[in-house]
Amino acid sequence: MSWWWAGAIGAAKKKLEDSDDVSTTSINYQSVALIVGVTGIVGNSLAEILPLSDTPGGPWKVYGVARRPRPNWNAEHPIEYIQCDISDKDDVVLKLSPLTDVTNIFYVCWANCVTEAENCKINSMMFQNVLNAVVPNAPNLKHICLQTGMKHYTGAFEYWGKVEHLLDPPYSEDMPRLELPNFYYDLEDILYAQVAKKEDITWSVHRPGCIFGFSPYSVMNVLGTLCVYAAICKHEGIPFRFPGSKIIWESYSQASDADLIAEHQIWAAVDPYAKNEAFNCSNGDVFKWKHLWQVLGEQFGVEVAEFDERVGGFSLAEWIKGKDSVWEEIVKENDLVATKLEEVGTWQFVDMAFSWNWPLDTMNKSKEHGFLGFRNTKNSLIYWVDKMKAYKIVP
Repeated sequence: MSWWWAGAIGAAKKKLEDSDDVSTTSINYQSVALIVGVTGIVGNSLAEILPLSDTPGGPWKVYGVARRPRPNWNAEHPIEYIQCDISDKDDVVLKLSPLTDVTNIFYVCWANCVTEAENCKINSMMFQNVLNAVVPNAPNLKHICLQTGMKHYTGAFEYWGKVEHLLDPPYSEDMPRLELPNFYYDLEDILYAQVAKKEDITWSVHRPGCIFGFSPYSVMNVLGTLCVYAAICKHEGIPFRFPGSKIIWESYSQASDADLIAEHQIWAAVDPYAKNEAFNCSNGDVFKWKHLWQVLGEQFGVEVAEFDERVGGFSLAEWIKGKDSVWEEIVKENDLVATKLEEVGTWQFVDMAFSWNWPLDTMNKSKEHGFLGFRNTKNSLIYWVDKMKAYKIVP
Protein backbone atom coordinates (compact mmCIF):
# COMPACT_ATOMS: atom_id res chain seq x y z
CA MET A 1 0.00 0.00 0.00
CA SER A 2 1.48 3.29 -1.07
CA TRP A 3 -0.26 6.68 -0.86
CA TRP A 4 0.49 10.33 -0.54
CA TRP A 5 -1.84 13.19 0.04
CA ALA A 6 0.55 16.13 0.51
CA GLY A 7 -0.56 17.85 -2.68
CA ALA A 8 -4.07 18.27 -1.31
CA ILE A 9 -3.12 19.65 2.09
CA GLY A 10 -3.13 23.28 1.01
CA ALA A 11 -6.57 22.98 -0.54
CA ALA A 12 -7.96 21.17 2.49
CA LYS A 13 -6.57 23.83 4.85
CA LYS A 14 -8.15 26.55 2.71
CA LYS A 15 -11.50 24.75 2.71
CA LEU A 16 -11.41 24.42 6.49
CA GLU A 17 -10.47 28.09 6.94
CA ASP A 18 -13.24 29.27 4.60
CA SER A 19 -15.97 27.26 6.33
CA ASP A 20 -18.24 29.49 8.40
CA ASP A 21 -19.82 26.66 10.36
CA VAL A 22 -17.60 23.67 11.11
CA SER A 23 -19.70 21.39 13.29
CA THR A 24 -18.07 18.38 14.90
CA THR A 25 -21.11 17.07 16.75
CA SER A 26 -22.45 15.09 13.77
CA ILE A 27 -19.13 13.67 12.58
CA ASN A 28 -18.66 9.92 12.77
CA TYR A 29 -14.98 9.77 13.70
CA GLN A 30 -12.95 6.86 12.40
CA SER A 31 -9.87 7.68 14.51
CA VAL A 32 -9.18 9.59 17.73
CA ALA A 33 -5.72 11.08 18.23
CA LEU A 34 -4.00 12.10 21.45
CA ILE A 35 -1.12 14.50 20.66
CA VAL A 36 1.20 14.75 23.66
CA GLY A 37 3.17 17.95 23.16
CA VAL A 38 0.63 19.72 20.97
CA THR A 39 2.29 23.15 21.22
CA GLY A 40 5.68 21.77 20.21
CA ILE A 41 7.21 22.17 16.79
CA VAL A 42 5.72 18.90 15.42
CA GLY A 43 2.70 18.78 17.72
CA ASN A 44 1.46 22.05 16.27
CA SER A 45 1.73 20.60 12.74
CA LEU A 46 -0.15 17.46 13.79
CA ALA A 47 -2.89 19.63 15.29
CA GLU A 48 -3.27 21.41 11.96
CA ILE A 49 -3.10 18.39 9.64
CA LEU A 50 -5.01 15.66 11.49
CA PRO A 51 -8.40 17.45 11.45
CA LEU A 52 -8.28 18.04 7.67
CA SER A 53 -11.01 16.31 5.71
CA ASP A 54 -8.66 14.30 3.50
CA THR A 55 -6.16 13.13 6.12
CA PRO A 56 -5.81 9.32 5.89
CA GLY A 57 -7.41 7.39 8.71
CA GLY A 58 -9.96 10.14 9.23
CA PRO A 59 -12.12 11.85 9.99
CA TRP A 60 -10.02 12.41 13.09
CA LYS A 61 -11.09 13.65 16.49
CA VAL A 62 -8.06 15.21 18.16
CA TYR A 63 -7.06 15.77 21.78
CA GLY A 64 -4.02 17.96 22.32
CA VAL A 65 -2.00 17.91 25.56
CA ALA A 66 0.45 20.59 26.71
CA ARG A 67 1.74 21.87 30.02
CA ARG A 68 0.98 25.56 29.51
CA PRO A 69 -2.27 27.38 28.73
CA ARG A 70 -3.24 27.28 25.07
CA PRO A 71 -1.39 29.98 23.10
CA ASN A 72 -3.11 32.14 20.49
CA TRP A 73 -1.03 30.71 17.65
CA ASN A 74 -2.40 27.22 18.37
CA ALA A 75 -5.99 28.20 19.15
CA GLU A 76 -7.44 28.02 15.63
CA HIS A 77 -6.85 24.28 15.26
CA PRO A 78 -10.14 22.33 15.77
CA ILE A 79 -8.90 20.15 18.62
CA GLU A 80 -9.83 19.60 22.26
CA TYR A 81 -7.01 21.21 24.22
CA ILE A 82 -6.02 19.68 27.57
CA GLN A 83 -3.63 21.52 29.85
CA CYS A 84 -1.76 18.82 31.73
CA ASP A 85 1.68 18.44 33.29
CA ILE A 86 2.66 14.92 32.28
CA SER A 87 5.48 14.90 34.83
CA ASP A 88 2.74 14.99 37.50
CA LYS A 89 1.31 11.48 37.78
CA ASP A 90 -1.87 12.61 39.53
CA ASP A 91 -2.56 15.30 36.94
CA VAL A 92 -2.06 12.77 34.14
CA VAL A 93 -4.49 10.30 35.69
CA LEU A 94 -7.06 13.03 36.27
CA LYS A 95 -6.84 14.53 32.76
CA LEU A 96 -5.98 11.60 30.49
CA SER A 97 -7.52 8.44 31.95
CA PRO A 98 -11.05 9.62 30.98
CA LEU A 99 -10.06 9.66 27.29
CA THR A 100 -11.48 6.21 26.61
CA ASP A 101 -12.01 6.78 22.88
CA VAL A 102 -8.34 7.30 21.94
CA THR A 103 -7.16 5.12 19.05
CA ASN A 104 -3.74 6.68 18.37
CA ILE A 105 -1.10 8.28 20.57
CA PHE A 106 1.36 10.75 19.01
CA TYR A 107 4.09 11.34 21.60
CA VAL A 108 6.10 14.34 20.39
CA CYS A 109 7.42 16.02 23.53
CA TRP A 110 10.46 15.91 25.79
CA ALA A 111 11.98 17.65 28.79
CA ASN A 112 15.48 19.10 28.54
CA CYS A 113 17.78 18.65 31.54
CA VAL A 114 21.44 19.44 32.18
CA THR A 115 22.71 15.86 32.10
CA GLU A 116 21.63 12.87 30.07
CA ALA A 117 21.11 10.90 33.28
CA GLU A 118 18.50 13.48 34.28
CA ASN A 119 17.01 13.38 30.78
CA CYS A 120 16.64 9.62 31.03
CA LYS A 121 14.89 9.86 34.38
CA ILE A 122 12.39 12.64 33.70
CA ASN A 123 11.54 11.70 30.12
CA SER A 124 11.03 8.05 31.00
CA MET A 125 8.72 9.05 33.85
CA MET A 126 6.68 11.37 31.60
CA PHE A 127 6.20 8.78 28.86
CA GLN A 128 5.34 6.05 31.35
CA ASN A 129 2.81 8.32 33.08
CA VAL A 130 0.98 8.86 29.81
CA LEU A 131 0.97 5.18 28.87
CA ASN A 132 -0.18 4.12 32.35
CA ALA A 133 -3.10 6.52 32.21
CA VAL A 134 -4.24 5.95 28.63
CA VAL A 135 -3.51 2.36 27.59
CA PRO A 136 -5.60 0.52 30.24
CA ASN A 137 -8.54 2.88 29.70
CA ALA A 138 -8.63 3.09 25.89
CA PRO A 139 -9.88 -0.28 24.63
CA ASN A 140 -9.71 0.82 20.97
CA LEU A 141 -6.09 2.02 21.10
CA LYS A 142 -4.39 0.81 17.93
CA HIS A 143 -1.07 2.57 17.49
CA ILE A 144 1.57 4.58 19.35
CA CYS A 145 3.90 6.96 17.47
CA LEU A 146 7.05 7.91 19.37
CA GLN A 147 9.23 10.76 18.10
CA THR A 148 12.93 10.73 18.98
CA GLY A 149 15.67 12.05 16.67
CA MET A 150 19.14 11.92 15.16
CA LYS A 151 20.79 11.84 18.60
CA HIS A 152 19.89 8.16 18.42
CA TYR A 153 22.98 7.88 16.19
CA THR A 154 25.18 10.72 17.43
CA GLY A 155 24.74 10.44 21.19
CA ALA A 156 23.38 13.02 23.62
CA PHE A 157 24.51 16.65 23.52
CA GLU A 158 26.83 16.29 26.51
CA TYR A 159 28.94 13.73 24.62
CA TRP A 160 29.35 15.74 21.41
CA GLY A 161 33.04 16.33 20.80
CA LYS A 162 34.00 14.37 23.92
CA VAL A 163 33.69 10.80 22.71
CA GLU A 164 34.44 9.11 19.43
CA HIS A 165 31.30 8.49 17.42
CA LEU A 166 31.54 4.98 16.06
CA LEU A 167 28.63 5.28 13.63
CA ASP A 168 29.54 6.53 10.18
CA PRO A 169 26.89 8.53 8.30
CA PRO A 170 24.63 8.40 6.42
CA TYR A 171 22.71 6.95 9.35
CA SER A 172 20.33 4.06 8.71
CA GLU A 173 17.77 2.57 11.06
CA ASP A 174 19.54 -0.80 11.36
CA MET A 175 22.64 0.70 12.98
CA PRO A 176 23.34 -0.48 16.56
CA ARG A 177 22.82 1.67 19.61
CA LEU A 178 25.78 3.54 21.03
CA GLU A 179 27.06 2.34 24.38
CA LEU A 180 26.16 5.66 26.02
CA PRO A 181 23.20 6.81 28.12
CA ASN A 182 20.46 8.10 25.83
CA PHE A 183 16.89 8.83 26.83
CA TYR A 184 15.75 7.96 23.30
CA TYR A 185 16.80 4.37 23.97
CA ASP A 186 14.93 4.38 27.28
CA LEU A 187 11.73 5.67 25.63
CA GLU A 188 11.98 2.97 22.97
CA ASP A 189 12.40 0.27 25.60
CA ILE A 190 9.36 1.55 27.49
CA LEU A 191 7.38 1.50 24.24
CA TYR A 192 8.48 -2.03 23.38
CA ALA A 193 7.62 -3.29 26.86
CA GLN A 194 4.19 -1.66 26.67
CA VAL A 195 3.15 -3.08 23.31
CA ALA A 196 4.45 -6.51 24.31
CA LYS A 197 1.67 -6.59 26.91
CA LYS A 198 -1.05 -5.98 24.27
CA GLU A 199 -0.46 -7.65 20.94
CA ASP A 200 -3.20 -5.65 19.21
CA ILE A 201 -1.29 -2.34 19.65
CA THR A 202 1.28 -1.44 16.99
CA TRP A 203 4.03 1.17 17.19
CA SER A 204 6.39 3.33 15.17
CA VAL A 205 9.48 5.37 16.06
CA HIS A 206 10.35 8.52 14.09
CA ARG A 207 13.84 10.05 14.02
CA PRO A 208 13.91 13.54 12.45
CA GLY A 209 16.98 15.74 12.26
CA CYS A 210 17.05 19.51 12.70
CA ILE A 211 13.39 20.51 12.46
CA PHE A 212 12.21 23.52 10.47
CA GLY A 213 8.79 24.47 11.81
CA PHE A 214 6.73 26.85 13.84
CA SER A 215 6.56 26.87 17.64
CA PRO A 216 7.79 29.62 19.94
CA TYR A 217 7.68 26.98 22.70
CA SER A 218 10.22 24.62 21.12
CA VAL A 219 13.50 24.14 22.99
CA MET A 220 15.33 23.16 19.79
CA ASN A 221 14.07 25.70 17.26
CA VAL A 222 17.12 26.58 15.16
CA LEU A 223 15.19 28.40 12.43
CA GLY A 224 13.09 30.45 14.85
CA THR A 225 16.21 31.53 16.72
CA LEU A 226 17.97 32.53 13.52
CA CYS A 227 14.93 34.59 12.50
CA VAL A 228 15.13 36.57 15.75
CA TYR A 229 18.87 37.03 15.21
CA ALA A 230 18.24 38.31 11.66
CA ALA A 231 15.56 40.71 12.89
CA ILE A 232 17.94 42.18 15.47
CA CYS A 233 20.70 42.58 12.85
CA LYS A 234 18.24 44.39 10.59
CA HIS A 235 17.07 46.62 13.45
CA GLU A 236 20.62 47.55 14.44
CA GLY A 237 21.84 47.97 10.87
CA ILE A 238 24.61 45.38 11.17
CA PRO A 239 25.50 42.51 8.78
CA PHE A 240 23.89 39.11 9.25
CA ARG A 241 26.94 36.98 10.04
CA PHE A 242 26.96 33.18 10.19
CA PRO A 243 27.81 32.02 13.74
CA GLY A 244 29.20 28.59 12.86
CA SER A 245 32.60 27.45 11.62
CA LYS A 246 33.78 27.31 8.02
CA ILE A 247 33.33 23.55 8.05
CA ILE A 248 29.61 23.93 8.86
CA TRP A 249 29.32 26.80 6.36
CA GLU A 250 30.56 24.66 3.48
CA SER A 251 29.53 21.10 4.41
CA TYR A 252 26.33 19.33 3.41
CA SER A 253 23.46 19.50 5.92
CA GLN A 254 19.91 18.17 6.21
CA ALA A 255 16.68 19.39 7.76
CA SER A 256 13.28 17.91 8.61
CA ASP A 257 10.13 19.92 7.84
CA ALA A 258 7.63 19.80 10.73
CA ASP A 259 4.66 19.18 8.43
CA LEU A 260 6.56 16.39 6.70
CA ILE A 261 7.25 14.75 10.07
CA ALA A 262 3.56 14.98 10.96
CA GLU A 263 2.61 13.39 7.63
CA HIS A 264 5.24 10.69 8.21
CA GLN A 265 3.73 9.85 11.61
CA ILE A 266 0.17 9.76 10.26
CA TRP A 267 1.34 7.45 7.47
CA ALA A 268 2.90 5.09 10.00
CA ALA A 269 -0.27 5.18 12.08
CA VAL A 270 -2.55 3.99 9.27
CA ASP A 271 -0.45 2.08 6.74
CA PRO A 272 -0.05 -1.63 7.62
CA TYR A 273 3.34 -1.76 5.89
CA ALA A 274 4.72 0.80 8.34
CA LYS A 275 3.77 -0.96 11.56
CA ASN A 276 6.30 -1.86 14.23
CA GLU A 277 9.24 -0.10 12.60
CA ALA A 278 11.65 2.74 13.32
CA PHE A 279 12.13 5.34 10.57
CA ASN A 280 14.40 8.27 9.87
CA CYS A 281 12.53 11.37 8.72
CA SER A 282 14.27 14.10 6.75
CA ASN A 283 13.34 16.25 3.75
CA GLY A 284 15.18 14.05 1.27
CA ASP A 285 17.61 16.66 0.00
CA VAL A 286 20.82 18.28 1.23
CA PHE A 287 21.88 21.91 1.42
CA LYS A 288 24.83 24.08 2.37
CA TRP A 289 24.43 26.90 4.86
CA LYS A 290 26.53 29.14 2.59
CA HIS A 291 23.57 29.06 0.19
CA LEU A 292 20.67 28.96 2.65
CA TRP A 293 22.08 31.84 4.71
CA GLN A 294 21.56 34.21 1.79
CA VAL A 295 17.96 33.01 1.43
CA LEU A 296 17.30 33.57 5.12
CA GLY A 297 18.81 37.04 5.05
CA GLU A 298 16.62 37.99 2.09
CA GLN A 299 13.49 37.20 4.10
CA PHE A 300 14.38 40.00 6.53
CA GLY A 301 16.01 42.42 4.11
CA VAL A 302 19.23 42.31 6.06
CA GLU A 303 22.76 42.63 4.67
CA VAL A 304 24.37 39.18 4.59
CA ALA A 305 28.03 39.17 5.58
CA GLU A 306 30.56 37.15 3.63
CA PHE A 307 32.10 34.39 5.70
CA ASP A 308 35.46 35.51 7.06
CA GLU A 309 37.55 32.45 7.81
CA ARG A 310 40.07 34.65 9.66
CA VAL A 311 37.37 35.37 12.24
CA GLY A 312 35.54 32.03 12.11
CA GLY A 313 32.43 31.31 14.09
CA PHE A 314 31.18 32.97 17.24
CA SER A 315 28.75 32.30 20.08
CA LEU A 316 25.21 33.56 19.56
CA ALA A 317 24.56 32.99 23.27
CA GLU A 318 27.30 35.51 24.05
CA TRP A 319 26.34 37.90 21.23
CA ILE A 320 22.72 38.12 22.38
CA LYS A 321 23.56 39.12 25.96
CA GLY A 322 22.29 42.60 26.83
CA LYS A 323 19.93 42.79 23.84
CA ASP A 324 16.68 42.29 25.78
CA SER A 325 15.76 45.96 25.37
CA VAL A 326 16.51 45.77 21.64
CA TRP A 327 14.02 42.94 21.24
CA GLU A 328 11.47 44.89 23.28
CA GLU A 329 11.85 47.77 20.82
CA ILE A 330 11.40 45.44 17.85
CA VAL A 331 8.27 43.91 19.37
CA LYS A 332 6.77 47.32 20.12
CA GLU A 333 7.64 48.94 16.79
CA ASN A 334 6.27 46.02 14.76
CA ASP A 335 3.26 45.24 16.97
CA LEU A 336 4.45 41.68 17.51
CA VAL A 337 3.18 39.15 20.04
CA ALA A 338 4.63 40.18 23.40
CA THR A 339 7.61 37.89 24.02
CA LYS A 340 10.90 38.02 25.84
CA LEU A 341 14.19 37.27 24.15
CA GLU A 342 14.74 34.06 26.08
CA GLU A 343 11.31 32.83 24.99
CA VAL A 344 11.89 33.14 21.25
CA GLY A 345 15.51 32.05 21.01
CA THR A 346 17.34 28.86 21.96
CA TRP A 347 20.75 30.47 21.70
CA GLN A 348 22.93 27.85 23.37
CA PHE A 349 21.27 25.09 21.37
CA VAL A 350 22.05 26.90 18.10
CA ASP A 351 25.67 27.32 19.24
CA MET A 352 25.78 23.57 19.80
CA ALA A 353 24.07 22.80 16.50
CA PHE A 354 26.65 24.83 14.60
CA SER A 355 29.61 23.40 16.48
CA TRP A 356 30.03 20.31 14.30
CA ASN A 357 28.81 18.72 11.07
CA TRP A 358 25.08 18.11 10.91
CA PRO A 359 24.22 14.41 10.75
CA LEU A 360 23.11 12.97 7.44
CA ASP A 361 20.63 10.12 7.26
CA THR A 362 19.00 8.02 4.57
CA MET A 363 15.27 7.87 3.82
CA ASN A 364 15.54 4.60 1.89
CA LYS A 365 13.67 2.55 4.48
CA SER A 366 10.68 4.91 4.49
CA LYS A 367 10.54 4.88 0.69
CA GLU A 368 10.81 1.08 0.60
CA HIS A 369 7.84 0.89 2.97
CA GLY A 370 5.71 3.24 0.87
CA PHE A 371 6.35 6.78 2.16
CA LEU A 372 7.25 9.02 -0.78
CA GLY A 373 6.93 12.41 0.88
CA PHE A 374 9.69 15.02 0.64
CA ARG A 375 10.35 18.74 1.01
CA ASN A 376 12.53 21.24 -0.81
CA THR A 377 14.47 22.63 2.16
CA LYS A 378 14.85 26.10 0.63
CA ASN A 379 11.08 26.33 0.14
CA SER A 380 10.51 24.86 3.59
CA LEU A 381 12.61 27.60 5.18
CA ILE A 382 10.70 30.34 3.35
CA TYR A 383 7.34 28.77 4.28
CA TRP A 384 8.09 28.67 8.00
CA VAL A 385 9.59 32.16 8.07
CA ASP A 386 6.42 33.45 6.41
CA LYS A 387 4.32 31.64 9.01
CA MET A 388 6.30 33.14 11.90
CA LYS A 389 5.74 36.56 10.36
CA ALA A 390 2.03 35.91 9.81
CA TYR A 391 1.59 35.04 13.49
CA LYS A 392 3.61 38.15 14.40
CA ILE A 393 6.36 36.31 16.23
CA VAL A 394 9.04 38.06 14.14
CA PRO A 395 8.78 41.20 11.98
